[in-house]
Formats: sequence, structure tokens, C-alpha cells
Amino acid sequence: MIHTSYHNHTKWSDGSATVTDMIEAARSAGLQEFGISDHFALGPGTPVSWALAPDSLRSYVEEVEAAQKASTDIKVRLSLEVDYFPETIDLIRKSLAPFPFDYLIGSVHFIDAFPVDFSVQPWQEVTQEMRNALWSSYWELLREAAQSGIYDIIGHFDLPKKFKFYPTVDLTAEALSVLDAIANANIAIEINTSGWDRPVGEAYPCLSYLQEAYRRGIPLVINSDAHSTGEVTRHFERAQELAREAGYKELVRFERRRRSFYRF
Repeated sequence: MIHTSYHNHTKWSDGSATVTDMIEAARSAGLQEFGISDHFALGPGTPVSWALAPDSLRSYVEEVEAAQKASTDIKVRLSLEVDYFPETIDLIRKSLAPFPFDYLIGSVHFIDAFPVDFSVQPWQEVTQEMRNALWSSYWELLREAAQSGIYDIIGHFDLPKKFKFYPTVDLTAEALSVLDAIANANIAIEINTSGWDRPVGEAYPCLSYLQEAYRRGIPLVINSDAHSTGEVTRHFERAQELAREAGYKELVRFERRRRSFYRF
């Protein structure tokens, strides 16, 4: 059984429910631990409209901490899904340092100004050569994110496949170098079950990358990337099967940036 769900969004960013409502949904689903991990994106350009407003960070933390204290039957974990931008990495570190996060999820949603997963249109409007370049840049940025020392979990590993636009050149070595960086940084990876509800129709990452993660001893969490109360444990049974097929028998929990393992 999966006891945790760590990748979840509320109205603080692009979710549709409150912190309280999401925790209640986790309680109804029988979870032991539930993480609130709204988007935090300090980009070099225009503010990201679907992310937590930077000046609201302290209020966000205070609300989640209040929920932690109020909950006696389910452990509430404080987190963020933090976008990696090489131009603002020092500012990101400084902004997050004062707060007692249980874990941080690292993601890449932008390649320069190109939105990786916002809609299909940007991918349709570029050439295949540019798609190849975007995939290559994505792997480079995700590798840098793993090496940054900021994150505890790398989110939706092969995200650019969302709309089924794939590179026509072999970038396997680039992807595996990201897994090497994750292993060297001693951080975890997630099975993100939201991919099963996207055009690509499969979880992030695909089985072959998950098998490579297992070979490298990379710890695993199973997350739903929920944006509403009905999604907190979506496709979890399917994800367990995928994890076992890749070789995994254990998942990890987090508390104050420290992890422990449990069998599923």
C-alpha cells in the first residue's frame, strides 16, 4: 500500500481546492501522509501566473504549518514544487532558506521562455529540429537542477513527452546523464501518475527510465500531481505495478528534509 502523496497543489497556485479540502480528501483516501507542494517559480522574466506569488510565501507556509498542528490523524508535510531557473538559482536558495520544508520537488517547466507543458500549441508551432533542441536543453536543465543541491525529489522526469512530441535524434545518453546526476546527488525521483491522464497516456517517467533509476539505486516516491480533491491518489495501484516492474519494493517518506523507507 502507498501511504504518502507528496505532489499536490491548492488554490495557492494552480489547484482548485483549499489546503483544508485537499487534506480532507487525503484523509478520505486513507493516506498516512499528505504533502502540500504548490508551485514556486522565480523566473528571470515575467512572473509565472500559475505559481505562488513570491510575496505570499510566508503566508503559505503559515497556513500549511497551521494545518500540520491541527491534523492529528494524518501527517501534513510542508513543501513546494520549485521551478529550476539557472539565472535565479541564488535568489531561489535565499528565498527558501528561512522555512522548515519537509522536502522540495524540483521541476523544469520552461526552457528559456518556451513553456514545456502549458499547451500543445507551442510544440506545434516549432520545427522538428527545434523540438530536438528543446528536448536536449530540457535534459541539460534537469541535470543542473539535480546538481543544484536544492531539491529532494525530481518531478515528472520526462515531462516534454506530454503532447507526444518526441525527438528524432537519440538523446538517451543525455537522459541517463540526468539519472546519474540524481543518483550522485542522493535525491529521489517520482512516478508522477498525472501522465496517464495526459495526451501521452503514460506515467512520468516511462518504464525504461524507471528501470535505469532503479539500477542506480535512486529512491522512489509515487505522486499524483493533484490539482483537485479527486486526484490525490489517482492511478496509484497502476503506479505500484509499474514500480514493481522496474524492480522497486520500497518507497520513501520525508520529514524535515530527512527520508526513511517503507515497503509497499
